[in-house]
Amino acid sequence: MDLTLMLISIFVFPGLIFIASLALFSEWFFRKLAARMQNRMGPSYTGPIGVLQPFADLIKLLIAKEVKKQRYSATAIAEIGLIISLSSIIVSLLLLPISPIRLTAPYDIVIFIYFYAVWHVIGLLIAVLAYPNPFTVAGLSRLIAITVVVEPTIFAALLIPTILTSNMGCTPPYSIICASTYSWKLWLESPLSFIAMALGLVSMLIASQAKLGLKPFDIPEAEQELIAGHITEYSGSLLALYNLSHDIKLAFTAIIITYIFLGGPYPYRHLSIAGLALLILKYIVSLTVLTIIRASFGRLRIDQGLNIIMKYGLVPSILGLIVVIIKMFLL
Repeated sequence: MDLTLMLISIFVFPGLIFIASLALFSEWFFRKLAARMQNRMGPSYTGPIGVLQPFADLIKLLIAKEVKKQRYSATAIAEIGLIISLSSIIVSLLLLPISPIRLTAPYDIVIFIYFYAVWHVIGLLIAVLAYPNPFTVAGLSRLIAITVVVEPTIFAALLIPTILTSNMGCTPPYSIICASTYSWKLWLESPLSFIAMALGLVSMLIASQAKLGLKPFDIPEAEQELIAGHITEYSGSLLALYNLSHDIKLAFTAIIITYIFLGGPYPYRHLSIAGLALLILKYIVSLTVLTIIRASFGRLRIDQGLNIIMKYGLVPSILGLIVVIIKMFLL
């Protein structure tokens, strides 16, 4: 029974099928809202109000487009790298309250970051290096430069609700389940908790924008300079897998913000109507904020991008941790 439930959690809910479906919806919402903000139509023809356009784009790449190969390309290795990236996110989902099987333990925030940050990046690096190209290498160097700043920022931001909820007596300590379940209380607990959570949320939004490669941090792709940067050589099913991986990362990032900073469905239960409605509302709000940032700015240079991430991402997260430490000493 446990094995069956585990397989369902990995492949159905909240695993591959669910997160892929949510990712395609999130891609449609993201593109539609950004287009409206910029006085464009966005997806409009496939499905009601274009909601099936991301799915149609995915099928077209899988069926109608062939995979481009060059002399030094290694398609199988690229696919393995992208599968590793996808798998790291699916495993990370099992640590959240949304999963029927909740893998939880003291200090599992470290395991969460290990999969979401380390293995996701490793998989992407493997996939990119499988298609060597001058534009690919240039895009990859920019991607690595951004990653070096972004991942510590995300880790520091996630530590804020994790530490605060553990100090409230939640067990197991320093776990994703505690941060996800009780983070909503932190906004109301005390002024110091509110300040720390606000700084962490701002940091997470900025860092997530850069991790997703969205404007103004779409620097590794830089179409006018690098054609498509680290994905210049991708086509056909390989590009479909990369796009799906990116969309899943977008959906997963919005889920992280929804749970760890906004408390998911709480104070209501997951299976209640009020809890489900609140969870959907918080998710849409998270996705909307990411979209607004993307639609409001043009691409930055690599030096500008790194400066913005450190100034408005890393520094606020460190300040948030300092506020947390002050609060701990005042207790």
